[in-house]
Amino acid sequence: MKFTYKKNTRFYLKGLLLASIVFWGSCQKDALNLTPLTSIAGDEAYSTPAKIGSQVNALYGQLSDAGYFGGRYLVFNEQRGNEFSQNDGNNSTGANVWNQTISASGDFVNAVWTAGYRVINSANILIDKLSTSTVLDVNTRKSYVAEAKFVRAFAYFSLVQTYAKPYNQSTTSLALPLRLKGETTGGNNDLVFSSTADIYAQILKDLDEAEADLPASNSTALLNTGRAHKATAIALKTRVYLVKADYDKVVTEASKLVPATAPYQYTAGTVSHSLEADLTKLYNGSYTGPEAIFSIPFIIASEAPGQQSALAYNYLSPVLYLNNNGGIISNPVFSSTSTDLRKNLITTNTSGQQLLKKFAKNSAPYLDYVPLIRYAEVLLNYAEAAAQKNDLNTALSLLKAVRNRANPGFVFSTGVGTKEDLINTILTERRIELLGEGFRTPDLFRKLLPLPAKSGTAGTAPEVAVSASNYVWPIPSNELAYNKLAPR
Repeated sequence: MKFTYKKNTRFYLKGLLLASIVFWGSCQKDALNLTPLTSIAGDEAYSTPAKIGSQVNALYGQLSDAGYFGGRYLVFNEQRGNEFSQNDGNNSTGANVWNQTISASGDFVNAVWTAGYRVINSANILIDKLSTSTVLDVNTRKSYVAEAKFVRAFAYFSLVQTYAKPYNQSTTSLALPLRLKGETTGGNNDLVFSSTADIYAQILKDLDEAEADLPASNSTALLNTGRAHKATAIALKTRVYLVKADYDKVVTEASKLVPATAPYQYTAGTVSHSLEADLTKLYNGSYTGPEAIFSIPFIIASEAPGQQSALAYNYLSPVLYLNNNGGIISNPVFSSTSTDLRKNLITTNTSGQQLLKKFAKNSAPYLDYVPLIRYAEVLLNYAEAAAQKNDLNTALSLLKAVRNRANPGFVFSTGVGTKEDLINTILTERRIELLGEGFRTPDLFRKLLPLPAKSGTAGTAPEVAVSASNYVWPIPSNELAYNKLAPR
């Protein structure tokens, strides 16, 4: 099958970013053998600076796939954890994800894998094409390759956290096929799986190289939010190193973005990252304020996720409602007497169910931006690592910054007296601050904690031990069918 590029159009704010989005179809025999509806030949797609720029923009468009970071992937990571109960027993809204019965042949298991590897293959093709291109000036070419490496790392990180044993459980277990060359023809399905350690090493290699060649900032606030710059790669490294429990490296990377003392603000070129002073603007304001390090922007109706994948639909319909038995909603921060502004992100429906309204556009089109990296997360990553390294003063100061943004008068009178107490308080703050943004299951994984038992209107879900076969998702049936070297 001849390989060609499908073209679509994606408009970013006020026409500042016009992207020719590559949407990849799939053939029955090969997820890498892709058939477009409207196409241009591969070489033609890289024949001018404008066309190359469109291919770079297309990488971000692929991340926004509704079954991936456009919404559904974040919901999966909340459904598997214990912050939410399931209201809808339909598997099309992820009931089998919530109750831990999803299988290798499940649509979601296959869809996330396919979406991730589509992104990876597109990044690989871009890197390959630009390695010999003379169309661009050197600096632009290096910057585009750096963006591709960031996106590839982002995709691999999502896959290794979903389908492989946690890093702190086993570094030698087979994790994923490590595909680093673009596939432009069908048939190259058979590839051995690499170890968890090798996948993480490649992720960090990509991020280090991306940091070196990414611009300090982009030309607009929207581009600083929706496309990578140096801080984007650095921030993701703090997350990756935290998963590895490499606290020295978390501190090293976070220190690039976070000054030694408050107020915490990073500035480079035209970009400035800090906590958003007005909490209401985080999720339903400009979306491109200083806290947004990397987000999926949705501007027009044609690019919005479908209803069942939209964050607002899942959290406000409700498909999911907050779990009062063991979930973070029982924390005093969310009580009726609390003075913490984050309690205003919770609403109660006529059935008495408490719903998350961070993403408030609960009608089509669902144009809420999807926050993937926020400055608040970087501060909490740094705080946890500093506490682990016995730098309790720094850890407490960073913790206070996040808490006092939402509740300026709050004073930690308990839970910060010892290293262990402070770490637990930081982890609790993380659950409060990042609620609904897809962090709960990865945080349980990195701490090697079981997926808790839970109940909901749709039924019950048992605890899943770290050693259980369904603790992480299985290798998808499509990969097993077409990759003879996949572990069985």
